[in-house]
Amino acid sequence: MTPSAASSGPGAPGLDIPAVTVTPGDIATTSLTVRNDSDIVEAYDLKVVGDCAAWTTVEPERVSLYPGTSETVTLRLAPPRSPEIRAGEMPLGVRVLPNEHPESVKVLETTVHVGEFHELKTELAPRRRRGWLRGRYLLAVRNQGNTPVQVRFAPGQAGEELGFTFAPAEPKLEPGESTEVRLRVRTAKPVWFGNPVVRPFTVDTRETGEQEETAGARWDEPVVRPPLDAEFVQIPIFPKWLLAVLAALLALLLAWFALVRPAVRSAAEEAATEAVQPRATPPGDQAGEESPGTGTNNQPGGGQKSGAATGSGGGGGSSTEGGTATGGGQQSSATIDLKTGTGQTKTGTYKVPEKSIFGVTDIVVANFQGDEGVMTITFGDRKITTIALETFRNQDYHWVTPIKISENDTVTINVTCTKPGTPATGRQAQECNEVLNVSGALSRTTE
Repeated sequence: MTPSAASSGPGAPGLDIPAVTVTPGDIATTSLTVRNDSDIVEAYDLKVVGDCAAWTTVEPERVSLYPGTSETVTLRLAPPRSPEIRAGEMPLGVRVLPNEHPESVKVLETTVHVGEFHELKTELAPRRRRGWLRGRYLLAVRNQGNTPVQVRFAPGQAGEELGFTFAPAEPKLEPGESTEVRLRVRTAKPVWFGNPVVRPFTVDTRETGEQEETAGARWDEPVVRPPLDAEFVQIPIFPKWLLAVLAALLALLLAWFALVRPAVRSAAEEAATEAVQPRATPPGDQAGEESPGTGTNNQPGGGQKSGAATGSGGGGGSSTEGGTATGGGQQSSATIDLKTGTGQTKTGTYKVPEKSIFGVTDIVVANFQGDEGVMTITFGDRKITTIALETFRNQDYHWVTPIKISENDTVTINVTCTKPGTPATGRQAQECNEVLNVSGALSRTTE
């Protein structure tokens, strides 16, 4: 065996890999010569290693050589057109493994020059905006090239009615990076009346310094980016239908002053003239006239004597015959304070006194601890309501027409305590505590 200059031991092949340049999206090839300097037949397995292995193939992947012979294999590089393949130099390695002498394995390296490519993707949303003076848009920009770029925007329009503001104005994007740019379109002159005015415009996206690239720069294929089309619809300040309404109101106003107002004024003058004319007094009425403000007994108020009962009922109320209640009765209230243990059911009552009728108009229920359970309120044999305690802290009911409770009947609350609540002290209570206040007019009855 005669080792070559590139071999590192017996049976190692002589290798030579020239550098290669490739642009993502294209295909480039280079060659590798394998020579057997040993004295036996040797088979060699070739495999690409390193960052370029995902898109580099070797053909063939296995060669068998007699002593003193050589064979050239091809390395095919096909990097995808993706921002993940950054422009610059990348190492390329090929591992050559002799089958008979695996200890003589060797990795040959070279340099791959990845060329630049530029590609920008832009989207504008929405494409149509409506407004009085300004509209807001969102411009999405993504760098799909493999080198950092700085982007600027060039708006275009047929006239000079619109002004444009981009924020940020010139963003810098790494390969694969995207950003959102806020675009504000504005106009200085409003449209007062008439139809909406459509103002079309375009937005062109360019890389800063793109036009100043040197002639030696590697641009495999210029990417044509058509400008983005959009519209700003300027709506009038006052819609067209408002003119019709104003015209109708003006016509009504003119009709009022021309027709209705003179007629109203004439009718008012006639009524005033009639009111000030003296009226004829019928015969015999003068004898029956009395002095104003006096009655038949010369008492104020038309004959009612001073000190007579008025029947207002505002005090304790006067009795009536036949067992009926007097006028309105006396205002009265009663309170039922009921405490109930956990899991228990208790009843609290207020009994209407004998020879009385209680006309209930208002009740207030207090659950100040925030207990949980059920309360039922009953007036005599009539159930008024059933309430879940956890749904309220204070509840009140009012009636315009009083609910009358006869003598010896009761106002009853029935409470089932599920869980005592926590009062303002911050410590949970040992038992539920509910308060009912009932108020109304308490009227006396005759025997």
